[in-house]
Order: sequence, then structure tokens, then C-alpha cells
Amino acid sequence: MRRMLVALDGSPHAQKVLATAVELAQRTDGKLLLFRAVEVPTESTALAFSMPPAELEAALQKSANEALADYTKEVPPELLEGVRIGVGSAWRAICDAAAEAKVDLIVVGSQGYGTLERILGTTASRVVNHADRSVLVVR
Repeated sequence: MRRMLVALDGSPHAQKVLATAVELAQRTDGKLLLFRAVEVPTESTALAFSMPPAELEAALQKSANEALADYTKEVPPELLEGVRIGVGSAWRAICDAAAEAKVDLIVVGSQGYGTLERILGTTASRVVNHADRSVLVVR
């Protein structure tokens, strides 16, 4: 596992996902590509109506970039390959970025399984089911 895409969503669990990926990269002499997906909300939220879609997408990408910059501080420089932001549904953006970057492994966090998540599927389960490469799900 030389190259890994680490999907970070900004949740408290993301720190554990990153720590696990760093440990794996250290053990395998691997490199980490930190990733965050942003999706322009389609629901009737105040944020969605507060600015034009292009501006909203730019603001979401800026926020994601700032979050990824914070995560890079926790990665030893020799392990960091870079950061990337994808636009769209999280699971699809993760799978697409992994294929495009030709990584060996996708590292994602698991989430709780509420009733709605069981019906629709979580991001992690969708990545596992749709990715064309190995996926490590961090509990």
C-alpha cells in the first residue's frame, strides 16, 4: 500500500481515520493524499439560498481546503503526497478521486447505522461497494 487516499469529513472521527492512515503509511513507507468532498446542498437551506451556486461551491471548497490544511499539520511531511477536494456526493467523489489519482488504498471512517443510513447506505458502505480498489474502513 504505497499510495493512500484518506477521506476526511470534518467529523470528530476524522482524527482517528487520519491517525490510522499515518500509522499505516509509516509501516509501509507509503504516501497519503488527503481528500475532502463538498456537495452543494440541494435542500432548502439558508446557506443554499444565500448566494449563487457558483459562489456557494467556491465557499464550500475554500472551507474544505482550510480544513485539509489543518489536517496536513498532523501528517509528517515525508508521508504527505498532497491534498485534493472533490465536488459531488461524498462516496462518488471519493471513488472518482481514488481512480484518478491511481491510489492503492482508500481509507474512510465508519459511521453509526441509524434507520435512514441502513436504507440509503452510508458513505463508507457505498465506497466499499463501488470502489475499484481496496478500502480500509476505520471504526
